[in-house]
Formats: sequence, structure tokens, C-alpha cells
Amino acid sequence: MPYDAPLLGALEQSTHTTIDVTGQTAINIDLSAKLANALPKYALTVVLLAMIILLLVFRSIAVPVKAMLGFVLSAFAALGATVAAFQWGWIAGALGVQSGQLLSILPTMLLDILFGLAMDYEVFLVSRMREEYVHGAEPGDAVRTGFAHSARVVTSAALIMISVFTSFITSNEQMIKPMAFAFAVGVFCDAFLVRMTMVRALLSVFGRSAWWLPRRLGRIVPKVDIEGTSLAPVRPEASGASGAGGSGGGDTREQELVPAS
Repeated sequence: MPYDAPLLGALEQSTHTTIDVTGQTAINIDLSAKLANALPKYALTVVLLAMIILLLVFRSIAVPVKAMLGFVLSAFAALGATVAAFQWGWIAGALGVQSGQLLSILPTMLLDILFGLAMDYEVFLVSRMREEYVHGAEPGDAVRTGFAHSARVVTSAALIMISVFTSFITSNEQMIKPMAFAFAVGVFCDAFLVRMTMVRALLSVFGRSAWWLPRRLGRIVPKVDIEGTSLAPVRPEASGASGAGGSGGGDTREQELVPAS
């Protein structure tokens, strides 16, 4: 850590040396500064890469954007609640800790863990909804059916993680309690407020627009068949139109979503 005391300026100039400060405090200050500078770039890179992956999987513009906005809201909610509880001291006394500064590594670790769990919940819910829609269900029915089949899985997984993180809040380690609190709040907000509530509401409101992908982009983006569309049974009208010797035309709803080039 560079030491900028004015009294040392003349000594540095006369000896042509740089005087630094070492020790655990200086290391912590340098580490906090490095993490603070790298965090925005890191978060932006993670969000952009995740949007590209979700675009490939769901072949939709609205789904990746909605998923990333929900993740950002969950992260902000968890960080805000942790700052209020521990840094401002709202419930620090009740948890047996002193209010003060949080670990500089907390935001990075929160983004790592919460991002992985949030994307798992997103894929669990939305993949089944899109499967129903691609196989012929109306948008509203697809959302309701997909939610009914996947909600219990997401609820169970979220409750397990919240229970695990909450158990660490009772730990005697003063540095562990804020981290466990942030993780628990983040998982709760993302699973129950974002994925189980906001995602379902937005997909219902968007209707068919939720699964829209521009034609030119649809020709460029590789097709990842996670719903098993290519294995779907051929419809009678499709096989009749293709003739007695034809092999069938695949799922018409998928062709409607992304026209063949």
C-alpha cells in the first residue's frame, strides 16, 4: 500500500525510492480496492454471458432480459438488507454482532452463489413452460402448466438452501453471520419473489411475445433442443400434408417461433 504522507516526499526524492506500508491492515485496504474496481466488470461479464446462454436455450429475447433483471434485483435486495442489518446495526445486537463494515469479498461471493442458484430456478421453471408452448399449448396455459409442474421443485430447492444458510447465522464466527444472512435473503427473494412471482406474471402478460425471436437472429443462433421438439410425435395433419411417403414436418409451433432459413 503506498504511503502518501507529505513528510516522506522529500526523503523519497532524495533517495529515489518509494516508501510503502505493509501489514494486515494495508493488505486488507489494497484487497478491498482491487475488489471494488473489478466488481462492476465482473458482474457485467457474468450478466452478458448468462444472457447469451439463455438466448441459445430458450430462443427468446424477453426471457434472458427478464432473468437478468430479476437476478440484479435479488442481489440488490440481499445487499441492501445486509447493509441495513449489520452495517447500520438494525438487528446486529439481536444476532450478537457489532455493527460495522462488512467483508469486502461479500458482494463477489454473493453474486457467485446467487447467480448459480437463480439460473437453476429460472431453467427449472421456464423450460417446462416453453416445452408446453412449443408442443401446442396456448401461452397462458403453458405458463400455468409449466409452473404447476416445476414450482414444487424450485420451492423445495430454495427452502433447503435457505435452511442451510440460516443455520450459519447462529455461528459464533462474527464474519460468517453477515454472509449467511445475505445468502439466505438473496435466495428467498430470487426464488419466491422473482422466479415464482415476477417470472410467472411477466410471461403471462407478454403472451406469445415472451417467446419471440427475430427471424434474422433465429437463423444465426444455434438451435438447442432442450424440450425434445425433434422427438415429438408427428401430427396427423402434418403427415397428411407431406404425403404417404413423407416423414413428417416436425413441430409447427417451433417452426412458427423460428422460421427455417
